[in-house]
Amino acid sequence: MSRYYYYLILINMIANIISAVPTILLHYRQEGAVSALLVGMVLGTIIVYVYTKFFNAFPGMTLPELLVKTTSKWFYYPMLFFMAIMWYIAGVSTLITYTFLLIRYLTPDIPIMLVGLTLIISIIFGCFMKTDRVLYTIEIIFLINFPIIVFIIIKAYTNESLNWDFIMEAMLHVVEMPNLNVIAACIFLSLGVVNLVIFNRFFTNKQNFGLKQIIVIAFIAGTTIFTTYFIPIGFHGYTAIEELVYPWVATSDSMRMRYFLIERLVYVFLLLYLVMAFLSILIHWHVAVELFKFIFKFERMKYKGIHYGYLIIVLFFTVASLFLIVTLTEYQLFQYSKIFFNLTAVIFFAMFFVLFYVSRRMKGADNKDSEN
Repeated sequence: MSRYYYYLILINMIANIISAVPTILLHYRQEGAVSALLVGMVLGTIIVYVYTKFFNAFPGMTLPELLVKTTSKWFYYPMLFFMAIMWYIAGVSTLITYTFLLIRYLTPDIPIMLVGLTLIISIIFGCFMKTDRVLYTIEIIFLINFPIIVFIIIKAYTNESLNWDFIMEAMLHVVEMPNLNVIAACIFLSLGVVNLVIFNRFFTNKQNFGLKQIIVIAFIAGTTIFTTYFIPIGFHGYTAIEELVYPWVATSDSMRMRYFLIERLVYVFLLLYLVMAFLSILIHWHVAVELFKFIFKFERMKYKGIHYGYLIIVLFFTVASLFLIVTLTEYQLFQYSKIFFNLTAVIFFAMFFVLFYVSRRMKGADNKDSEN
C-alpha cells in the first residue's frame, strides 16, 4: 500500500490519543473496558479491511462518483450530506478538545474565542487545497513529528515510574462483559480509512493489499489501543486514574527529560499533539468540504464574476465551530463525543450494505461495457 494510505489511518489514531477516546476507555475500566478493547480492535480492523478492499477495487474514484453511477439522487444526496456533517463534527470535536487544552495548560489568560478563531483560521483555508496537496502537506508535517512521537512512547514504556502491577491489575478485568461505549470509541480510532471516500482520488493505481498489510494495520491498532488505555493506568494507578480529566496530559507530565533543554515533557507533548490535531482536522474537514462542494456546487455560485459559494462554507465552519467552542463544557464534550462515537460505529458498519450494493452495480456496469 502507498505510504499516504497509512498516514490517513495513523494520524486518526494518534490524534485521538488525547481526545475523548482515552477518557471514555478509562471511565468504563470497571465495566468491561479490557474485553471491549479486544472486540473494538477486531471490529476496527474489519472496517479497515472492508473499506480498503472496496476503494482499492475502484482506483481514482471517490464515493460521490461511484454513487452517481450506481444510485439515484434521492439516495446519494442525503447520504453524502449526512456524511459531510459527520466529518465536520469529527473535526470540530478535535478542535474543541485542543482549544480546551490550550486554555487549561498553555494560554489560560487568552479569551477562548480568540484561541478557537486562531486555530480555525490556520486550518480552514488548507481544507480547500487539492487532495494531493493536502496529502503532501500531511506527509511533510507528519514525518517531522513522527520521531518525537516514537520517542515519547519509548520514554513512557521505559520510564521507572511506570508500574506494571497496575497494568496487570487492570488486565484481570478481561473476563467482564465488553462495554459498548468502549467498543465504539476503539472503532473510531480505526475510522481514518473512511477518508478514502474522497482521498481515493489520489490512489489512481490498484494497491497491493493482502494479509501482510492487514497484520500491519492490526498491529498498529493493537499497539495504539494498548498504549492509550494501559500506560496512563501504569503511571497513576487503577483507582486514581478516574480523577484525571486529561489522563494522557497528566501522564506526559509525569515524565522528565533530565539532560534536555526542556525538562518537562508535557510542553513537548502538548505542542506535538497540537500538530497532530491540526492534521486530523485538516483531513476531516477536507473530506467534509469536498462532499459539500459536490452537493451544493459552490463553483456555480457567483455574483458579478465573484464566487461567493466558498465564502458560505468558510463562514459556516467558522461560526458553527466558534459557537460550539464557547457553548460546550468539557463534561458536555465528553458526553456528546460518546454519543458521536456510538453513532459513527453503527453508521459506518451499516454502510457495508451500500458498499456491497455499489460494488455489485459497478461490476454489472463493467460487464455491460465489455459486452458492448
